[in-house]
Formats: sequence, structure tokens, C-alpha cells
Amino acid sequence: MRYSYKLSDAIHILAYIEIFKTKDLSSQAIAASIGANASVVRNLMLDLRAAGLLTTRQGVAKPALARAPEAISLYDVYQAINMTHQLLHVDPKTNPNCLVGGQIQTTLDHMYTTVEAAAYQKMAAMPLTDVIQDILQQASC
Repeated sequence: MRYSYKLSDAIHILAYIEIFKTKDLSSQAIAASIGANASVVRNLMLDLRAAGLLTTRQGVAKPALARAPEAISLYDVYQAINMTHQLLHVDPKTNPNCLVGGQIQTTLDHMYTTVEAAAYQKMAAMPLTDVIQDILQQASC
């Protein structure tokens, strides 16, 4: 099973841009912080810009948040990135001739939908400022 780190990387990018707004904001500098390739950063920044969370200018390494960090929720970032927007996944290859295998998909789909709705609601209540403040608090310890 492969995990996507797009959400954490996108949040990382936004926090980095806000914390280091007067420093080097090139995709290479941000990629060094993430531990990724600069093209990964550029692609995520395109998603964030398209969603209205980030402003950029071609040829100038000075991206900026398009809104105040307290006005950007983790759910906004989640919605902005180009990925499957489903937190939980049901195995589609169960045995339909088995009592459990024939019913588990429908049962879990219903339950997972409820869990995802609660998770999205929590994410919507978590602003980027919480991430930034926690990073800075940990760094000062």
C-alpha cells in the first residue's frame, strides 16, 4: 500500500512560505525543507495557486499566501491538492458469495462516509495558524 504525502507537503509549503516570507522561497529551498524534488513542490504550488491559497509570479521566487493563515483551513488545503479525496478505502475484491464478503463493502461505505464527514469538519476548524504556531513553539523549546 502506498501513502500519499501530498497533503502534509502542501501544508508544509504554506507554513514554510509564511514563516520564511523574507527568505529564499524558491522551489529548491522549499524542496530541501520537505526532502523532495523541486518539481513536486512546483506541482503542489500550482494546485494551491489554482485553489486561491497561494499567489505566485512567473520568474520570481516570491510566493505568498493569498489569504491570511487564519483564513486557510487544513480542509481548504486538502480540497486544493490534486488527489483522490477519500480518506478511507474499502477493499473492492471481496467474495460476493460469502456472507461477510458480500455485505462488507456496503456496510463499510456507509460507516466510512460518516467518519470522513467528521474528519472533514475537524479539518475545516483547524487553521494554518495552528500549524505555524505549533512549529514555532516546538522550535523554541
